[in-house]
Amino acid sequence: MRTVHMPVRAQQVDMGGFVVKQPLPHARLQHVDPFLLLHHAGPVSFPGGARQRDEGVPPHPHRGFEPVTFVFKGGVHHRDSRGNDHVVEAGGVQWMTAGMGIVHSERPSRSLVEDGGEWELIQLWINLPASRKMIQPRYQGLSAEEIPVVEQGGFRIQVVAGRFGGDSVEGSTASTSSGANATSGPAETQTPITALVLDGAPGSDAVLDLPSGQRGFLYVLSGTVRVNGVAPLPEHHLIELDDEGPLGLAATGAMRALLVLGAPIGEPVVSSGPFVMNTHTEIMEAMRDAQMGKMGILIEEWGSE
Repeated sequence: MRTVHMPVRAQQVDMGGFVVKQPLPHARLQHVDPFLLLHHAGPVSFPGGARQRDEGVPPHPHRGFEPVTFVFKGGVHHRDSRGNDHVVEAGGVQWMTAGMGIVHSERPSRSLVEDGGEWELIQLWINLPASRKMIQPRYQGLSAEEIPVVEQGGFRIQVVAGRFGGDSVEGSTASTSSGANATSGPAETQTPITALVLDGAPGSDAVLDLPSGQRGFLYVLSGTVRVNGVAPLPEHHLIELDDEGPLGLAATGAMRALLVLGAPIGEPVVSSGPFVMNTHTEIMEAMRDAQMGKMGILIEEWGSE
């Protein structure tokens, strides 16, 4: 079985008045190469009757990594300085490669803030190697219908990125290899990444065959799951996973979790706010370029709001 480490419990972090759960970085776990940060927002309820411009995260820059947003409830409206303007609803994923620099905003969808409803998402920061930190930015907006699903041992597993084998597959973009019965996720990644969203009913029990050479973590959004037969991992806890062997999971009740693995980059990480580079000099250059508008400018338009 794949070696697991002592779990960490997410801390409450105030992001300018909006509180999120943050298990990574943690006092005992700064990062799990190549994963740098995980913010779990919500679930929160919007009563309706609000304006979209007053909610969410306004325009801000990024450079040097990939901010990826998994949408579990409600919708997320992404706009950026490269002209992308797209809404992803529950079950979808927004995969953005910041590369050399981009300015974007992330807000609850207009229908959510006006009509009301629940909102829940995870944002995950994935590092880029030095050779790719200054590539052209890219945005991928994936709907739930575009992400294939594997059923295994009672678990429903969305394959967002990488390849994963299972018993049966549903979804319009499922791509299987007849030999290994492997399903490919639609997200195109800059480094080898496996990203899976797991939903388990009570009694779900499976041994997941995971790729060798990729390490990462399992984060439980809700419910409880037993990992490799040891003590159950409760909600809002993250457990680090080594890079070899399968992983045993058993749901003690209804549960949802995010499982991500990646090939370690093994390079220095220097970060400041929305920038992740390899040296302090590169961080200063990023700050200068953002102030000079070299990462673009985003002016949000609100129509008849």
